Amino acid sequence: MKLTVPRDSLSSALQLVGRAVSSRGTLPSLGGILVIAADSTLTVRATDMELALTGRLDDAAIERDGTLLLPGRLLGDVVRSLPPGDVSLELRAEQRDLEIAAGEARFHLRTLPAEDFPRLPELEGETVKLPGTPLAETIDLVARAASRDEVRPILTGVLLQAEGTRLTMVATDSYRLSVKHTELESPISQSLEANVPARALRELARVIGDEEVEIALRSNQVVFASSAAVLSSRLIEGQFPSWRQLVPESFEHEVRLPREEFGEIARRISQLAQRNAPLRLAFAEGELTVAAETPDIGDASEAMPAPYAGEPLEIAFNPQFLIEGIESVASEELAVQLSSPLRPGLLRPVGGEDFSYLVMPIRLNA
Repeated sequence: MKLTVPRDSLSSALQLVGRAVSSRGTLPSLGGILVIAADSTLTVRATDMELALTGRLDDAAIERDGTLLLPGRLLGDVVRSLPPGDVSLELRAEQRDLEIAAGEARFHLRTLPAEDFPRLPELEGETVKLPGTPLAETIDLVARAASRDEVRPILTGVLLQAEGTRLTMVATDSYRLSVKHTELESPISQSLEANVPARALRELARVIGDEEVEIALRSNQVVFASSAAVLSSRLIEGQFPSWRQLVPESFEHEVRLPREEFGEIARRISQLAQRNAPLRLAFAEGELTVAAETPDIGDASEAMPAPYAGEPLEIAFNPQFLIEGIESVASEELAVQLSSPLRPGLLRPVGGEDFSYLVMPIRLNA
């Protein structure tokens, strides 16, 4: 292998795939980045066996093809530290290392056995194409509601469904449920349904930009490909919860609030909701009071106008869950739908049914 490539291009590609480099140290090959120079393209790959990322560089001047496996994090750190300009990479076969040169700097990194690097799934068979921007926006809204607790793996994923001109994503950690429908500009070629790890989708949202994304499903893998990157991930096995049954058909109250003001008050008052203390919402005629209290620390409250009518209602939520729900609503005005202190509340944009955020209440002590 021998090639020259701009430092910034190489550094960006290594940073992209570096998020899939394993830090567990169980298999040396999973701590490496595979560098492939072939067909006038430089390709870099990394995987931790759960997630895999591939980046391509078309601005490399390749003199000799080759494939090398190098320590991933060290390679990224070295390239990032080099002076601006072109970087030359050349395999020194007798020394079994790669020479990295830029300006007067020279580094020699020992190679790892390339044959130990796992074979990654390819984009093959029937595929579905989705526009990158709505896909990334939907991921950003929904993935935050997925569980981070591996005790129930099924809830650590995001249900991805696409049929006709509608893309739907659903995530729940059993305390909240986030659902986003997106209308596509043109119908997709075939229906799609998969429970994809939320971590993989968050990484996908970072790398796809506004490009079209091609998706292929295999028996237990999904592959997302754009012109700049390829991401593959294992799928989560098991039946995703029947989320439609979790959303109440009707609510007794709907209160429309200015999203930005409501969010600012919730964030401000939540500073006094510590040690698992809830954020309390007290609705009275024409008014909403947001309050929090943590014993031995203090309390806070703030009122705002609210078009509420009926018997007073007080309900409490996990502060983080409520605030993330408010932030997820894209409209200037949001609707808060409630029935009782013991039934879930729903946040949605006013004038649209494309997004719903259901959150379970916290029981208040009498």
